[in-house]
Amino acid sequence: MSRRSSGLVGIWAEAQRQQQRRVEAEARFQREQERRQRAHQRDLARSYREQRAAYRQQREADARRRTQELEARVESLQGLLAAGCRAPAFRIGSLTRAENIEPFSPGQLAHPLRMPDPNQYQAHGGWTAGRRAQAQEEARARFERDWHAAQAAEMHRQQQLAEYRRQYEQWADAQLEEIRRHNAGIAEMATALRNGDADAAVEFFSAALYASTAWPEELPRQVTAAYDSAARQLVLNWELPKYDVVPEAKSVRYMPTADQDKETARPQTQRRGLYRDLLAQCVLLVLHDLFSADEFGALESVAVNGFVDDHDPATGRRAQIFLATVMASRTTFDQLHLEQVSAVDCLVEGLRGRLSSRPDQRAAVQPGRVPEQVGHGLVTHGGDEEPDLYEMDPVAFESLVAELFRAMGMQAVTTQRSNDGGVDVDALDPAPIRGGKIVVQVKRYRNTVPPTAVRDLYGTVQGAGANKGVLVTTSKFGPGSHTFANGKPLELVSGTDLVDLLRRHGLRGRLGSDGRTEPDRSTAPDSDWVRSTAPDAAPGGGPDAGPEADEHNILGMFWSGGVALDVCALVCRGGQVLDEEHFVFFNNLRTPDGSVRALQAAPPDKAALRVSFDVLPQRADRLVIVAAIDPVANPSADLSGFTEAGIRLLDSAGDELDRLAVSDGRPDETALVLGSFRRRASGDWEFVAGGKGYRGGLEQLVQEYGIEVA
Repeated sequence: MSRRSSGLVGIWAEAQRQQQRRVEAEARFQREQERRQRAHQRDLARSYREQRAAYRQQREADARRRTQELEARVESLQGLLAAGCRAPAFRIGSLTRAENIEPFSPGQLAHPLRMPDPNQYQAHGGWTAGRRAQAQEEARARFERDWHAAQAAEMHRQQQLAEYRRQYEQWADAQLEEIRRHNAGIAEMATALRNGDADAAVEFFSAALYASTAWPEELPRQVTAAYDSAARQLVLNWELPKYDVVPEAKSVRYMPTADQDKETARPQTQRRGLYRDLLAQCVLLVLHDLFSADEFGALESVAVNGFVDDHDPATGRRAQIFLATVMASRTTFDQLHLEQVSAVDCLVEGLRGRLSSRPDQRAAVQPGRVPEQVGHGLVTHGGDEEPDLYEMDPVAFESLVAELFRAMGMQAVTTQRSNDGGVDVDALDPAPIRGGKIVVQVKRYRNTVPPTAVRDLYGTVQGAGANKGVLVTTSKFGPGSHTFANGKPLELVSGTDLVDLLRRHGLRGRLGSDGRTEPDRSTAPDSDWVRSTAPDAAPGGGPDAGPEADEHNILGMFWSGGVALDVCALVCRGGQVLDEEHFVFFNNLRTPDGSVRALQAAPPDKAALRVSFDVLPQRADRLVIVAAIDPVANPSADLSGFTEAGIRLLDSAGDELDRLAVSDGRPDETALVLGSFRRRASGDWEFVAGGKGYRGGLEQLVQEYGIEVA
């Protein structure tokens, strides 16, 4: 007889099975986690190996690139003479200027003023015939008043246009005369060269060497020259590159075990041979450039002494150590095929010159005839001392600017030897999109550069078809210059900016005794550099004494509509006025130092301020110009009638330099920031248009600038 189960065993068995399932699930989960961890470790190892392989490939590629750069460097040094022979010869015609004058452009003055329309003055309203007649009479009176005012304004415009045309014709005649005078000077130089004039020969052939495109940027260009008219011989000392111009390393290889690059040294005999060959190429290239540029038959022979500016191993003092010398006649030199010669053999054997046997050790040779022995026509360019930009030779100053452009990665050559208002340096920026042809003018001024110089540069840029114009000065620019240049392909480089650029690119130059000294405005520009621009210089102060007698500008505000406005100025640092005394308005007509003061406006202006930017406090960095509704004259008006507004920037003589556009007014607003003049890091001032309006009038506006209103 079987026993019937009570069910407890089945329950226990089911519990055991569930427990077993949980254990097996946990085991499976643990195994899956371990599998994933092992897969992750394999991925990390693979990624690490790939990173290491990529890192090694990058380092090896960098080493190959450095090796290629070394090889390319040596190849360029070995091919210096051949490349130089393929470069175009310098010609005196490149110094002439085209007779291109900026066309007459009077701007808004060319457009007649619109006369009042009588249809817009029709009377409306009135309950009685008498009231309607009175309204018609008032409308007729308003029309006649506005018509007479418009006629007067139109007559004034025509007078301004005629005066502007007269001034333009005078300026254009002066520009054309200056261009022709310059070209006549070039023609005179050509004649003087044919006649054997020593000064003309030194000037021209020095220019030919500096303008040559055959010389790499890193090679020095310092020359001392003299011309013997009787022998028709040019004698010059030319600086040669130092021994470190030849790379010490021959190749670079990446060492993965040490994780570093290893340079393989170039054998000393190979390096010495390359250097000696380079010196010979340099001397031969100088001869080639000079004879190729001689289109007048001025050179019967040339004597070249090549030197390095280094420490004399015998005395330890810095000196010119001559490493090569040669005297070559034109007849002998013309028989050479320079692209096929061995430079050392050609110099020593073919031309009977002398070349140091151990130039790496600065073993000197005895120079032949030196410029000092000629006795006249001696000119020196270049040198190692930090030059004073104010006192620098004009040719050297232009060459320094050209060298700066080359140091910035551009191609640049000087094109003429005097400050004649034309192109002083021709530059080419090889960068895509933003690059292109650049014309450069240099002005070694002490006074602020007048805006007319910037306008002249713009005309030159347009006439030359250049992408950009750059004006470089030892002085600074006023707000008129920056305003005119704004939005145009022009760049203005002040004296302090120039010093910063020079030092940033490994060149040297200072302004006076201190490279950061501001230009002395009491001293006129150097006379030999400003013959053509002196009449355009900004005039000095009037008969007043003290700080108010400095160079200043007049800001004339004009607008359409009959709304009466108060025009005010705030001398600020950042967004805060210096103090209440530097808020110029109807109850405070001038700042304590007189740098800003209100003036009685003359037509066509409705308000005017006089500003001496150079006298503004040093702690101030902006001058804010604002306009607000006159609450007495127009208590219920807003700025909706403030349209076609602008600021006329005048010089101290009252001549208009530029017009600065400002925003129109808006309904419900009673005060408006017209714009601000802001001090640049160089000390120049530029105008930034405003446009912020206020419904609370002048009171709300000045509170935002830190003035408490009781």
